[in-house]
Amino acid sequence: MEKGESNAGGGQRLPTVVIAAPQGRSGKTTVSIGLCAALARRGLKVQPFKKGPDYIDPSWLAAATGRSWRSLDTFLLPEDTLLASYGRACRDADFALVEGAMGLYDAPDEEGKGSTARLARLLHAPVILVINTARMTRSVAAMVSGYRHFEPDTNVAGVILNSVSGSRHESKLRAAVERHCGIPVLGSIPRDESLGIPQRHLGIVPRGEVRESAAVIDQISVRLEGRLDLDAILAVARQATGPAAALADRPERAAPTVRIGVLSDRVFTFYYPENLEALAEAGAELVPVDSLLDQRLPDVDGLFIGGGFPELFLEELEANTGLRQDIARAIEEGLPVYAECAGLMYLCSRIRWRSREHEMVGVIPGEVEIHERPQGHGYVAVDVVGDNPFFPRGQTLRGHEFHYSRLAPPKGLTYAYAVRRGRGMDGEVDGIVYKNTFAAYTHLHALGTPQWARAFVSVAARERRRLPQLADGKPKGGG
Repeated sequence: MEKGESNAGGGQRLPTVVIAAPQGRSGKTTVSIGLCAALARRGLKVQPFKKGPDYIDPSWLAAATGRSWRSLDTFLLPEDTLLASYGRACRDADFALVEGAMGLYDAPDEEGKGSTARLARLLHAPVILVINTARMTRSVAAMVSGYRHFEPDTNVAGVILNSVSGSRHESKLRAAVERHCGIPVLGSIPRDESLGIPQRHLGIVPRGEVRESAAVIDQISVRLEGRLDLDAILAVARQATGPAAALADRPERAAPTVRIGVLSDRVFTFYYPENLEALAEAGAELVPVDSLLDQRLPDVDGLFIGGGFPELFLEELEANTGLRQDIARAIEEGLPVYAECAGLMYLCSRIRWRSREHEMVGVIPGEVEIHERPQGHGYVAVDVVGDNPFFPRGQTLRGHEFHYSRLAPPKGLTYAYAVRRGRGMDGEVDGIVYKNTFAAYTHLHALGTPQWARAFVSVAARERRRLPQLADGKPKGGG
């Protein structure tokens, strides 16, 4: 396929593939990055998607394609909302790639409603299965056959062999798949510990922390391009029979009425693009704030602090006393703040890691301690039971969490959430409310919680009128 042969803007079915695997750590992220970059070098507009709650893998896909990524998650988003988001993102694309999560059929429920396979069927998209073939030969055919027939409506249309030990190993694997499974082998990747994204104890390193990220992507792409049959992969992608992506229009953006700061730097990197877009569509001008470099809080009417890995930057965060003090003063004066996970940690009194303590903003009393194992991991469901600036009581929200930290808060804090599923603070509550500040371990997706952005902008506009102003128009204590 050449550039423009089949794009969503023309109303045709968009070539789409879902890159999945029998289990996590099979190599699907590396394959997805290499495939995205290789096709982009051919001149194709590749739209990347990620199934599941994840910020790190898709940030690399976005860098490989030069396009903003989107999340497709059937637990967090209603299916019609998910399909509309897919359609909007693909309007001018030539090819769509969806990286799956965990194993192809893994799901939070026994019925498999939240699985990558379910998403592939929803999109009517073929699946390419990436298999770690270490210590395996003919058995690969039994594995592929099982994945093809477990849920027969799932179109497992091709296989990429990973961790292949040599040409003899590859020949045996290919022969087994092609003879017994009736689908093509679309690539063969040799075993190479140096191939892939930098990792650490917490998993893949976020792209924003890797200064040479472009070089890493180039290396993956160059080394995989000769190992992947791109023409055959494009042919498989044309099997997609999902709805034409041109059907969904983007909502019109309201004229900016407020300025909302977004902590966006090497520390705070976990933001769904859809959440930032939802704020802009609701009338917010987004103002980037660097928690490490900016000594003062700029002129803003609200502040959004997302997730990330503050434990890796504790000394630098503590050293920036000017910004921490500005944020604390602004919160005391009523500045609306919404903080998730790392944002919650940053607003607490201090963070303890490896026997060292570091002072943070301090508006939420209590010390955050970082542990060696996850303290909360997976999907979350919460009931809104307490008054707060953003959500009405009685509402049930869906989100996710992944944190190694635990907050030991003193008594007397006010919580908005009763945890129905997940961990939150302690398995029972989440969502600390202090004045116009809301801080939780739970991450929300704006398309699954559409009232969040509208409420944030509305509260910011209300407080902008109420807060005392200095001669230069900035709130007192706001920089």
